[in-house]
Amino acid sequence: MAHVTTTIAVANQKGGVAKTTTVVSLGAALAELKQRVLLVDVDPQGSLTFSLGIDPEDLDVTVAEVLLGTKQADDAIVITDDGMHLLPANITLTQAEESLVGRTGREQRLRVALDKVLEDYDWILIDCPPTLGILTVGALSAAQQVLIPLQAETLSHRGVGQLLDTIHDVRQFINPKLEILGVLPTMYDGRTRHAQDVLQAIRETYELPIVTPPIPKTIRFAEAPAIGRSVLSTARNHKGAEAYRQVAAGLLKSQGASSAKPAKKSADKA
Repeated sequence: MAHVTTTIAVANQKGGVAKTTTVVSLGAALAELKQRVLLVDVDPQGSLTFSLGIDPEDLDVTVAEVLLGTKQADDAIVITDDGMHLLPANITLTQAEESLVGRTGREQRLRVALDKVLEDYDWILIDCPPTLGILTVGALSAAQQVLIPLQAETLSHRGVGQLLDTIHDVRQFINPKLEILGVLPTMYDGRTRHAQDVLQAIRETYELPIVTPPIPKTIRFAEAPAIGRSVLSTARNHKGAEAYRQVAAGLLKSQGASSAKPAKKSADKA
């Protein structure tokens, strides 16, 4: 049976909806299940990189150089303390994005770069910036699926239609096989009728599947990046960590993924 790598873009142009938290936590949960995981930071703020204990300012090679074609993905990938691999980012990605505007194949560059390391991983999770520009379109072009984290509040889902329009365009012109995995409710308080009503509105308005279980609202998610680890390491038995474990288990079941050996990469890349 041929090796299959599942690539998921975690996208929402609204900031503060737990995109980075979802990438880190879901990646760590998959790694716990013996999956080989690569996380990709395509946000110039480098929040994913920082959240995993790596100072973005100390990096000489990042995803920016990979997108510009001066380095290969394998030159930039580092190993995190949670056992995942990371293609990091920092502020240089802003200049790279500007440079890509006039470059041939700008929307395909991330896909081409990741194609060269697909065999090393079972899962690739891409943390998109809070925009619908070239970097997000590139992530959608490289992905097979899109996961949309969404804070369960009324104003949080107002931009979903715009994101769906972008996904439609990517399907039509670049990546026809792109699928929407669903909406993942984050910062969820199931005790309130409001949160439940928002999820129902999403189902009815956009006809999108809801990924379960919802991710509860907790300060533990804000504390973890300060330590440079995932919440699965800093608060292992917390309900938030368990929720991401359940989402990861659901992904494994739906994708038919099997256990795999740890990714091969020399420790001197860390």
